[in-house]
Amino acid sequence: MIKKWYFYSSLTVITVFLSSGFRPANLETNPWFLINEEDGTHYLYPSQEVEEYTNLSIPFTGNFFVGFREAVGFRESESKYKKINSLGYIGKYQFGIETLKSVGIYDRNAFLNSPELQENAFLALLAKNKWELKKEIEKYEGTVINGLRITESGILAAAHLGGAGSVKKFFRYKGKRNFTDAYGTSIRSYMKMFGGYDTSFIVADINAKAKNI
Repeated sequence: MIKKWYFYSSLTVITVFLSSGFRPANLETNPWFLINEEDGTHYLYPSQEVEEYTNLSIPFTGNFFVGFREAVGFRESESKYKKINSLGYIGKYQFGIETLKSVGIYDRNAFLNSPELQENAFLALLAKNKWELKKEIEKYEGTVINGLRITESGILAAAHLGGAGSVKKFFRYKGKRNFTDAYGTSIRSYMKMFGGYDTSFIVADINAKAKNI
């Protein structure tokens, strides 16, 4: 009888001990990640010290060319490869038909359905504009004209918007004349918006074609 009493008493103690190790933490006194709120939108990281997260894998383009390319694409079409605007400009970078022909593309539908061809066309146009504007880039890059700091990437972006000829006129008038596209977007705004990116790897080439890149 005594042995049975010891057996059941020991079994009870062991059961109580083991079960205590699996009790959930008290969320009210230990808010580690999710705070108990009705909308479930209040979160805390395990640490609130900014320096603890310096190695997180968060995309950062800085002034690299990929940042320039994606910024222009988003401004032109919200990065939509099949975008066609009210004036008939098409694709992620909003090319006109004549501009497409200048980089060797004659099939509109093939262009709209090929992200790779659109990216190559953008590179080809940058190369052509860099050749056409090489004197302006050499002369004005790093200077300030009418309160605007001039950079190569800003010049190339402005040429994408209004053509190399409009950019040349901008410099001819010392930035005092505001050249705009059909929607009212100015050359100056593109120079400012897209200034400071690294476009140095673009090789100036008047004969650049999309299918050769």
